Order: sequence, then C-alpha cells, then structure tokens
Amino acid sequence: MQKLSKFIFTQILGWKLIGDFPKHLKKYVVIAAPHTSWKDFPIAILARNYSGEKVNFIGKNSLFKGPFGFIFRALGGTPVDRSQNSNMVDAIVQIFEKKEEFRLGISPEGTRKKVTNWKTGFYYIAKGANVPIVMATLDFEHKQIKFSKPYETTDNKEKDFEYFYAFFKGVKGCHSELS
Repeated sequence: MQKLSKFIFTQILGWKLIGDFPKHLKKYVVIAAPHTSWKDFPIAILARNYSGEKVNFIGKNSLFKGPFGFIFRALGGTPVDRSQNSNMVDAIVQIFEKKEEFRLGISPEGTRKKVTNWKTGFYYIAKGANVPIVMATLDFEHKQIKFSKPYETTDNKEKDFEYFYAFFKGVKGCHSELS
C-alpha cells in the first residue's frame, strides 16, 4: 500500500512531502489545514499511507453509515455524533490514555467553509492528553504537504494559536478563496 500510495501521490498527482510525521513519537495530534474541499481527505490519506505512519481520524456519523461506512473505518476513522452535546474532548483524551500508540489527524477549522477562527477542540485534546501537536499543510498551490516539528502547548493559548496560524499563513487550499 505504501508504494502504491507514493506512486499515486507523487507520480500521478504530482504532490510532495516536505518533512515527515515524527516517527519517534507514539502519540500526538496532527492538525491539517486549510480544509476547503472533499479532495483534502484522499490527499491526506495518500500522504499518510506513503509515509507509513498510522494516523487515525474522526468524522461525522453520516460518513460511517450506508454502503461505504466500512471503508472509512478501515482507513482508521471513528464516527462522531455531532448532534449530541457530549464532551468530545474528554472522550478523545480517554482514547489517548487507553492506547499505547495513537495519532489523531483533525481539521482545526472543523468545516470546509471559510472561517476566521479555528475550533479549539484539537488544542484541548492535546493539552488533556499531554501530547504534542504536529502541523501539516494542505497546500494545493504548490502541491505539497509540509510538516512542522512537534509543538508542545504552553499555558498561553493565544501565543500557541499565533504560532499555529503563522505556520499556515499564505497556504492555499483547493478552494483558495476559503483558505
């Protein structure tokens, strides 16, 4: 699967990886942005498979129903019921605590629409699980995914978010007007 993913990602689609997932870490949160299109998901899955790193994801319940639900599960997904007022952060922190190895990929925007401020769940998941955050660009303009070094959150949320936003500054998603 790794060789096929690499071939599709690099040779057919013309994308490249700048850096890589931190192979020495067993647990972390990956934030991938900007999330502007359904195309982000297959690009991210190809990059993950090409790198050989196991990264899980969460998605809305509807993706996991019907004839294709098993595919999303097989790809490492977990369904999330966004209609209930449950504490998703605590539930995901518990997953980190229970597993010896767990990497969670998530979109900080929480939607494919244009947003001015990101959701904060990924941040509180990382803090609650005491794991670093790795940033990954979905740069359609340059057809590349660039990885950051693992970032340990501080006690200054505003400073941390300034750091995150700076990493993604100027990166254009598939629909650049939504970036």
